[in-house]
Order: sequence, then structure tokens, then C-alpha cells
Amino acid sequence: MKIKCILCSKTNENHWVEAMKFYEKKLKNYCSIEVIEIPDLKNTKNMDQKTIKTKEGELILSKIAPNEKVVLLDDKGKEFTSLQFSNYILQNQNQSLKSIAFVVGGAYGFSDEVYKRANEKMSLSKLTFSHQMVRVVFLEQLYRAYSILNNEPYHHE
Repeated sequence: MKIKCILCSKTNENHWVEAMKFYEKKLKNYCSIEVIEIPDLKNTKNMDQKTIKTKEGELILSKIAPNEKVVLLDDKGKEFTSLQFSNYILQNQNQSLKSIAFVVGGAYGFSDEVYKRANEKMSLSKLTFSHQMVRVVFLEQLYRAYSILNNEPYHHE
């Protein structure tokens, strides 16, 4: 199964970039992974939040294939433990799902159109994280899920 991570805005801080690369490299042992960064919108000072979400939404939707399952990382989504998330990944693999896209939205969230296209929403926490941190936390949890599925000693419970 291919995992696609669609991320709004770029990460320029080296420590976040290096942490993402670290987990991306580890994940390549388990799955095909593609990280897509949607660049920041230009000239947003004169735009309201709805316009920004709509424009980001168009860019997000342009990166999603018609047959792809779409999971939004959203604070109103379902929360998982690491074991539950590993089972979620396994269930999707067992359904012969070819590709699943996990999407991290912009600062104002997702447009209505992106919510309509989504199959599910998941939450990493009730806490709010920076966009850079969410990327690393999600990739680490994805790596943890695969290490659990492969009975590797990374996760302790």
C-alpha cells in the first residue's frame, strides 16, 4: 500500500526537515511513501480565512487521485492509541487498498470541499501542535505502527 502525506506549507527549519527525513527513510523499509508539500500561498494579507482555505483546498485536491482513500489530520477526528493505529494500517492493507492519503491542512484548517472529499478524519491529540511538529509526530507514529506490525522492539507496552 502506498502512503501519501500531503502537507500544507513548507518546513524550512533544519531540525524538522532532518526529523522528517529520518522517519521517511525508515518507512521506506515498510511501505511506499510520498511526502508532498504544498507551498505557502502568496499575497494572503488581503485574503480572509475562507478564501485561504478554499485556495489551499484546491491545491490539496489536485494532489489526490480519484480512487485514493483520504484521511484528514483534524482535531475533531478519531483518536487512536499506537496499537489501534497499527491495526488501522493493517486493516487498510488487508482491504487491498492501493493508496491512502493523509492530509495536514493549513493554519485555518480545511475547506468544505476537502472535508467533502475526505473518507475519514483522525486526530493526533486534543492538543494543538505547530504544522512542523505534526509532520514529525505523524511520521513517527506511522513508523511505530509498522514496527508494531512487524513485531520489532521499537514500541514498548
